[in-house]
Amino acid sequence: MGTDLHDLLRSLRVWDAELPSFDPAAAPAEPLALFTEWFARAAAAGQTEPHTMSLATTDEDGLPDVRIVMLHGADEDGWAFASHVTSRKGRQLAARPYAALGFYWPALGRQIRLRGPVEAASPEESLADLHARSTGALAAALVGRQSEVLPSRAELDRASDAAWQRAESTPDAPAPTWTLYRLRPDEVEFFQGDARRRHTRLVYRRTGTGWATELLWP
Repeated sequence: MGTDLHDLLRSLRVWDAELPSFDPAAAPAEPLALFTEWFARAAAAGQTEPHTMSLATTDEDGLPDVRIVMLHGADEDGWAFASHVTSRKGRQLAARPYAALGFYWPALGRQIRLRGPVEAASPEESLADLHARSTGALAAALVGRQSEVLPSRAELDRASDAAWQRAESTPDAPAPTWTLYRLRPDEVEFFQGDARRRHTRLVYRRTGTGWATELLWP
């Protein structure tokens, strides 16, 4: 017999472990410091791949799209990620340079949501970011053609093998379409889950002079 999806869903539970406390009154004045603190706590708690995040964009018709990408860094200039400028997300960001990011760390019952404009870094900075990563990351970038139609798996295997050989023999090989992007948030929300559903939601909103904060109902 097949699995009944609804029965399976009803059997699942979340946040079986004891969740950390969060006092929004003690939060720092700007979101980057709190993000750094929460990120380090997630990694220390054994959260799998805490540096992965959902990236939501919209196309020229305003239709939404979302996928998982990797965080490359976060500082006063924004939260960084990378992709090919010719990929679907690259084309969407060119048409509508505004996006949202979402982190979810179930080990702590925490999520972080960001929204804001996105800017592409220079080709030089994008290349430097790529070369600071692994050989596999360079090989994947050298394959290119992200989001294009793939005629067969065999063609991908051939392109990947060639890209790996080039990445290993030429670790400074260029990948012209590979682009580093930065989302500079207008809004950042920190969500701390609670087993009794009395979740804490703290929102930072950018102002002309810094950041304003407020709480939201769960």
